[in-house]
Amino acid sequence: MPNKMLSFVRVGQSMPDKRMPVERRRDFREIYAEYDAARASEQAGRCSQCGVPFCQVHCPLQNNIPDWLKLTAEGRLEEAYEVSSATNNMPEICGRICPQDRLCEGNCVIEKGFEAVTIGSVEKYITDTAFDRGWVKPPKPVRELAQSVGIVGAGPAGLAAAEQLRRKGYKVALYDRYDRAGGLLIYGIPNFKLEKEIVQRRTRLLEQGGVTFKLNFEIGRDATLADLRQRHDAVLIATGVYKARDIQGPGAGLGNIVPAMTYLTASNRKGLGDKVPEFESGALDARGKRVVVIGGGDTAMDCVRTAVRQGAVYVKCLYRRDRANMPGSMREVKHSEEEGVEFLWLSAPEAFLGERKVRAVRAARVHLGVPDSTGRQTPQVIDNSHFNVDADLVVKALGFDPEDAHQVFGEPGLKLTRWGTLSIDYRTQMTNIEGVFAAGDIVRGASLVVWAVRDGRDAAEGMHKYLRAKASAVEAVAPLSAQAAAE
Repeated sequence: MPNKMLSFVRVGQSMPDKRMPVERRRDFREIYAEYDAARASEQAGRCSQCGVPFCQVHCPLQNNIPDWLKLTAEGRLEEAYEVSSATNNMPEICGRICPQDRLCEGNCVIEKGFEAVTIGSVEKYITDTAFDRGWVKPPKPVRELAQSVGIVGAGPAGLAAAEQLRRKGYKVALYDRYDRAGGLLIYGIPNFKLEKEIVQRRTRLLEQGGVTFKLNFEIGRDATLADLRQRHDAVLIATGVYKARDIQGPGAGLGNIVPAMTYLTASNRKGLGDKVPEFESGALDARGKRVVVIGGGDTAMDCVRTAVRQGAVYVKCLYRRDRANMPGSMREVKHSEEEGVEFLWLSAPEAFLGERKVRAVRAARVHLGVPDSTGRQTPQVIDNSHFNVDADLVVKALGFDPEDAHQVFGEPGLKLTRWGTLSIDYRTQMTNIEGVFAAGDIVRGASLVVWAVRDGRDAAEGMHKYLRAKASAVEAVAPLSAQAAAE
């Protein structure tokens, strides 16, 4: 077979076809089409197969990217799927929502002058093809084990851990407070980035593989952490962080100022066909409104693009730093601008104007000072630079913090970090409570889905080692107990 690689010298970068902004503003469907087989093979063949693959180094899952690119270029798609899924429990999801421009593609060694390999789009193509052709199977263990595991939180970390543990033969029960499994993937990320059927077919696979889902189950209301420890041999906490960071200032309590997750959840529920009173009353519907979103991360980008699709009069994004210092994906910023979002860079909100409901945001111009501990320049307000932005709806997308874990889990002895996240032993992923592990944002703080998948896999491995040691100890004691009884 001829070598199909290193074609970047003669083949340019080509993303899947993208719908025009005027068309995609009207609906919540994904904006990219699928590659066809020939184009996927051609783009995968642009990989240089470098000796030190920085794409893999900068992937939180250390995916074997050059390997499955080579297999795709050669038309060996089933093998490509096997290699891709060996390190990632949901490659078709990561291919859609990962900020590849900051991770794998942003570190592609051919990027300078030739543009990066379209890693995310090929990853999505491989697994979507695998689903279409029936290659993706439910997790079936070689043998069943007697021990059981309880996982609190059916988001990406919990789902990844559940699949890994089920493959090893454990009885797995997933507990989640929502009526659907998926967490942020279902209720936080809009359809134009991740259509919900993509998530639901993953959860159906886990169900078919023997994972039990216990939905509408809230820890602290339906059971305590101590109760779950009685039911299971080990417990994983993977609840994520959902407490919205707030902004203080005059008028912060006015009506029509809402947290990002409240706004996104209402929109996603509406898309799923649920009855959402706040949406039907217009409180969380941007139609006909002037919308201002405060924040510069990926959640803010989800909010501005959702408001555009709901029919806002205009959508403006206030961010206190500039484009270069923005934490969100540059690709998402570009999509937002194409769809008509206006970015007010170097602008810091200071107050909200109105009587009962907000009618404007008062902001000030900012200049950037010396870099802080993160390496980004510190914003400093310019005196006498205030201006007003008219607004009928303000969405706060300022990030998330953990809730009070002691109160939520009813375990005052649970050790926390100074940020309020759960403290774990990073060699085992176990908390200070025997048999209780933690993974994802509840440990790391608000982060990316791909990091949650990585953490869920690591936690599953730590739990497996713990449970094997626990089972071995029981097996060692059993003969001694029988001998003592006989005597």
